[in-house]
Amino acid sequence: MTTILLVEDNEMNRDMLSRRLGARGFRVLLAPDGETGVSMARAEHPGVILMDMRLPQMDGWKATQILKSGASTGAIPIIALTAHAMREDRERALQAGCDRYETKPVDFHCLLRTIEEVLSREVAHG
Repeated sequence: MTTILLVEDNEMNRDMLSRRLGARGFRVLLAPDGETGVSMARAEHPGVILMDMRLPQMDGWKATQILKSGASTGAIPIIALTAHAMREDRERALQAGCDRYETKPVDFHCLLRTIEEVLSREVAHG
C-alpha cells in the first residue's frame, strides 16, 4: 500500500482528498502546514507528497526545498497543489523541486494519473 502525505491547510480539501485517496487504496497521512509536513515526511517516508504551496507558517515552496535537499527525503516525488494557475507559479513550484504540478480545484482523475505516473517513474528508476 502506497502512503501519500497530503500537506494541506484547508480542512475541507484535506477531508475530501484523503477520503477519495483512501477509497483508492492509498494510506493517507495529513499535515496542516509545511513544518508538520516536513517532520512527517522525514519520519514516515511516504511514496508521494501532495504539497499545497500556500500554507501557514512555512509555505510549500520552502517545505519542498527542505525536503528535496534532505538525504532521506530528496527522492520522494512531490506534486504541487495550488489555486494559482499562472505559468510563473508552475515554474516557481518546479524550481522549488516539485516533480509535478496540479491546479485547484483538483481534478481528481487527473491527480490520480499524475500520482500513478510519478510512482511508476520511481519504480522504473528505483
